[in-house]
Amino acid sequence: MKISLKTLLFLVFHFINLSFVFGAWNTNDYLKREHSLVKPYQASGISIPFWDFTGSVMITNNYIRLTPDLQSKSGAVWNNVPCHVKNWELQVHFKVYGKGKDLFGDGMAIWYTKQPLTSGSVFGSLDFFHGLGIFLDTYANQNGPHNHGHPYLSAMVNNGSLHYDHDRDGTHTELAGCEAKFRNSEHETHLSIRYENDVLTVSTDIEGKSAWEECFTVKGVRLPTGYFFGSSATTGDLSDNHDIISMRLYELEVSDEKEEDRSNIAPAAAFFAPPRDHVDDPPPPMSGTKLYLIIVCALLGLCVCIIGGVMVFQRSQDSNRKRLY
Repeated sequence: MKISLKTLLFLVFHFINLSFVFGAWNTNDYLKREHSLVKPYQASGISIPFWDFTGSVMITNNYIRLTPDLQSKSGAVWNNVPCHVKNWELQVHFKVYGKGKDLFGDGMAIWYTKQPLTSGSVFGSLDFFHGLGIFLDTYANQNGPHNHGHPYLSAMVNNGSLHYDHDRDGTHTELAGCEAKFRNSEHETHLSIRYENDVLTVSTDIEGKSAWEECFTVKGVRLPTGYFFGSSATTGDLSDNHDIISMRLYELEVSDEKEEDRSNIAPAAAFFAPPRDHVDDPPPPMSGTKLYLIIVCALLGLCVCIIGGVMVFQRSQDSNRKRLY
């Protein structure tokens, strides 16, 4: 079969273009399908093989919504197959958005923990957990001179003894963190969690560049095998849509890997970020509508006072005239 020069050039250009666009996404590692969540989701009725759901989760053709943009909602999706891979990378395609402009929340989390399908106070999942939590926090509880902006990405390793303090955004137990403007993004938002030779690296692709940008790297992180991957989200007085579009787990091919049984070790980390004092949030800025209503009410009150004063003054004048007569 003959191929014209024009067709050949088109194919070469198309291949080069695809290689450039998806170069950062290519991997020589192995996709673990039993730990991955990809479309189409509804393989059998409303259930998905290898995955369980709890709370306000809604499954559609294009995404799995952990929470709608409504108050007091919580939902989670959990892989029900324990992961025995020692070195891995989890790539998460997600979306967080909502109607709120000034106030919104609360956020979502990506988990690798011992206790799946357990509801709790930490972005809809268990506090005092065992394992790793990656938090996508959209509401700032912690302020002060060392305040970071939100949305904010952070990591926490827990052996079951640590409490995640929402009032401090978990800063006294985090490994590291970075600001990441993923909420209401015009681009597709992706997160990479890479765990290789006790080094945890979290990266993002939130600017439509099809390339990973490192958020932080932490050495000395020891995680057991046999834990479960999952994601959870929650809303309170503030709300957002929290969607999972896909979760792909890759087994990393690591050279000179030491043989070690990690099934019974405790999660541990050699480094934690220093704590910082809690400072209460400043009051939210007053909207134009509220300011207008306050001004109108103040003017009405002033008018009532003036009219009342005039009426009292006229009555006193009338009373004085009657006395003169």
